[in-house]
Amino acid sequence: MANSNLTNAKKVKNDEFYTQFGDIQKEIEAYLEYNPDVFRGKVVYCNCDDPFESNFFRYFVLNFNKLGLKQLITTSYKPSPIANTQIGLFGDDKTLTKSKGRPKVNANKFIINEVGDIDGDGEFNLKDVAKQLKANKHNEWTPLEGEGDFRSDECISILKQSDIVVTNPPFSLFREYVKQLFDYNKKFVIIGNMNAITYKEIFPLIKNNKLWLGNGFRAGNAYFSTPFAKEYGEGIYNPETGLVKFRNVCWFTNLDHGRRHQPLPLMTMEDNLKFSKHKEIKGKKAYDTYDNYDAIEVPFTNAIPSDYSGVMGVPISFLDKYNPDQFEIIKFRHGDDGKDLRLKKDGSCPYFRVLMRHKKK
Repeated sequence: MANSNLTNAKKVKNDEFYTQFGDIQKEIEAYLEYNPDVFRGKVVYCNCDDPFESNFFRYFVLNFNKLGLKQLITTSYKPSPIANTQIGLFGDDKTLTKSKGRPKVNANKFIINEVGDIDGDGEFNLKDVAKQLKANKHNEWTPLEGEGDFRSDECISILKQSDIVVTNPPFSLFREYVKQLFDYNKKFVIIGNMNAITYKEIFPLIKNNKLWLGNGFRAGNAYFSTPFAKEYGEGIYNPETGLVKFRNVCWFTNLDHGRRHQPLPLMTMEDNLKFSKHKEIKGKKAYDTYDNYDAIEVPFTNAIPSDYSGVMGVPISFLDKYNPDQFEIIKFRHGDDGKDLRLKKDGSCPYFRVLMRHKKK
């Protein structure tokens, strides 16, 4: 169950999954390490994020000045079942009057233009943000006219004003969501299911170097909070933390980061056949080949031979290590006959292969 498909899970209960603050921080810092000014002077839009629930809002508002943001905008869907319980934007501050509490029905729009220590206690925190929003000082908190759907005219209007979109979008609408980002030529850092790589709308973007995987979750494990955690079965739900664990989730982006340009260390073909830790490789006379495409089968990323100049079929997990300076992607999955790649030795079809080769120098 630990590898359960989050795409299926997120079709339930309106995709109510919430990203952990530490995961967001780790990912964004990878882009800052590569380019410290990547967010400077930019308008960041989180268009699937209610500030009362979203750690995306929390991260960007608390780091607003550090990142040098010009503006932070978040729009939400109608209030969810865990409204005002995750980060307690207003609920923790007893000095604020309850009569001006959160809108109960409409989706919300928050626009942050400036942050600072408004209460003069020598510390900037979420209470300062709450006070600024309450007083409408240089920032804006208003209900949306509609339900906050990212496809709505009012949300698209905001999208047009933005530079970088950062969020955890509904996985069940991932194709449509990514298409919109490219339609409006936006930079982005978003979370999606690893299997999205196989979508006919997504893989060409990866092949053409228009979209790639982000820095990634720690040890490949993503943890989400959700009001429906117990519905996803034993083995993925931790009752002590209240979090659901998934291993098939990754970040998708078109912002550059350093790990993307780290060369993948490889052995020669001869050394792989002698010393590979994989029994499918070690001790064989040669790599398997395909019946319907001139390429070798490489079932593990770390078994890619450094000295082979031809085309190789590798698992989609290779894309997590893909360095565009080192490799060239040819196509996905299909042989010359338009059918799935078929091994010559037994006619079997390996699961989802990326056809690639070393980049010619």
